[in-house]
Amino acid sequence: MGRNNNEARAAGAANPFVHELRLSAWRKLQVLLMGLVLFPVRVALAALLFLLMWPVAKLRLAGLSAEERAQPVRGWRSWVLHPMMLLLSRAVFFSLGFFWVKVKGRQAAPKEAPLLAVAPHSSFLDMLILCVAGLPTVVSRSENTTLPVIGALLEFNQSLLVSRKDPESRRRCAAQLSERLQSNGRWPQMLLFPEGTTTNGQALIKFKHGGFAPGVPVQPVLLRYPNKLDTVRWTWKGTGWVQALWYTTSQLYTNITVEFLPVYSPSEEEKRDPTLYADNVQKLMAQKLGVPATDYVMEGKLPVWKLGCLCLPLEPPARKALTILQCTGMSDIKTLVQKMMDACQPGQETCIGAQELSSMLQLKVAAAVELCGLYSKDEQVDLRQLALSVAAVSGVWNLDSLIHLSFSLFDGDGKGSLTEKEMSDLFSALLGFSQRHVAALYLEVAGAGPPTQEDLETLLKKHPCYRKLFTDYLNTNKIGQFSYNKKIENHTTNSRTEVYCKKAD
Repeated sequence: MGRNNNEARAAGAANPFVHELRLSAWRKLQVLLMGLVLFPVRVALAALLFLLMWPVAKLRLAGLSAEERAQPVRGWRSWVLHPMMLLLSRAVFFSLGFFWVKVKGRQAAPKEAPLLAVAPHSSFLDMLILCVAGLPTVVSRSENTTLPVIGALLEFNQSLLVSRKDPESRRRCAAQLSERLQSNGRWPQMLLFPEGTTTNGQALIKFKHGGFAPGVPVQPVLLRYPNKLDTVRWTWKGTGWVQALWYTTSQLYTNITVEFLPVYSPSEEEKRDPTLYADNVQKLMAQKLGVPATDYVMEGKLPVWKLGCLCLPLEPPARKALTILQCTGMSDIKTLVQKMMDACQPGQETCIGAQELSSMLQLKVAAAVELCGLYSKDEQVDLRQLALSVAAVSGVWNLDSLIHLSFSLFDGDGKGSLTEKEMSDLFSALLGFSQRHVAALYLEVAGAGPPTQEDLETLLKKHPCYRKLFTDYLNTNKIGQFSYNKKIENHTTNSRTEVYCKKAD
C-alpha cells in the first residue's frame, strides 16, 4: 500500500534533473550590478582561503607511513589541525555569502549513527554541511585527487577514493566503507549524498544502496535553501555550476537550513536487503521534505526511471522526435514509418546520416540533424530505431501491430527468430536506452530455441514490467510521470524545435 502511495505521489513529480532560473528584467539588472562587485571579491577571497588550507591539509599526514595513513589520525594532528581546517572551511562559505546556518535537531555521535545520509543534493555548495557536521569523512572520485588543493583536502579528510570505471576499485571502496562504518566509533562519521548526483530538490531520486549495505544505523540529514531566488541548484539540464556560483555570490547572503532527523536503525529485514533499507530511508526523508520519493536515477549521464529491471529515459527521444516530425508538417506518421521500414531491407545499411535522412523524409537539414542528435552524437541514426520508437509513441499502431513491426525490423535476415544482439537492439530502440538485463532475459526466453515473434509477443504482453511500457510509458495519452509536464516540456524543448513549430503554425 505504501509503495502504491509513493508511486501515486511520484506520478505528479516534475523532472528533478531540470532547473532554470527565470528572472525579470529588473532582477537580471540587479544580479548583474551586484555580481560585478560581489562575484570577483568573494571568489578571490574564497580562493585565498583555499590556498591557506593547502599547507594545513598537507601537514596532517606528512611523515606518516602508508600503514599509518590507513588508520584514523590521532594526537596533535587531530586536535590542532582539525579545528584549524574547520575554521578555514567555514570561512570559505562565509566569504561566499553563507553568513548564517540554521540547524535543527541534534547530530548523533559516531557510535550512535556511523553514517550521515544527506539529501537533497543540490550542488557543490552543499559541502557546507561538512562544516556543520564537524568535517566527517566522505567518498570521492579518485580523479579528484589530481585537482589542485582539492586533492590535498581529500587527503586531509582521509576520504575513501573510488574509480567508477574500475569494478575492483568499487569493490575495494565498498569493503573499506563497511570496515569504517562497523568500527564502533574508531573512525569518524561518514557522510554520503545517497542520491549520487544533483537535482532541483523537487523530488528525491532513488538512493544508492552502497552506504546502507553494512546495515548500521544512519542519521538522515535534510538540506533546505529557503531563499526567494533559488540560485544554488546545479542540474543535468539548465543551470550549470558557473551560473550557480555567479547567481549565489551575487546575492547579499544565502540562507541554508540543516535538519538532523532522529537516527534510523534498520530492521533485520533491512539489514539483509540494503536496497529496501535505502528505499525506506528515502521515503522517510521525502515525507519530511514534502516531496515525492521516486525511482529516478542517472545511468550513463542520462536521467532514467527504474521500472523493475528496465531503465526508461525520463525524456524519451521518441516523444521529441515525434514532436519535430509533426511540427515540420509530417502528419501522416504511418506513411513516414513505412518509408523508413522500406529502406531497412535485409542486407542494406540501416544507419544513415542527417543529409540522407533529410532527403528520404523531405525534411529540412536542420531538423534531420536534430533528429539524429536525439539518438546519437555523430549525426547518424539507425532507421530501425527511429521508425520503431516513433511508431511506439505515435498511438497509430495497436500492440499486436507494433510487435509485428518490431520483429520485422530486427529479424535481420528474415529467419523467423532473433539473435541475442537483435533482441538487445530491438529493446534499445523501443526504450531509447540500452538495457543491461537483456542478455539474461534472452537466455530465459530462448529456453526452447531462439525467440520467435510469438515468444516476443508473450514477453511483451505478460511480463509485468514490459506490459506497463505500452499502458503507461509509451502511451501518448497518459498524463503524469510518463509524459512531459507541459511546463517542463516548454523549458527543455530547444530553440530549433520551437522554430519548426512556429513555421508549422
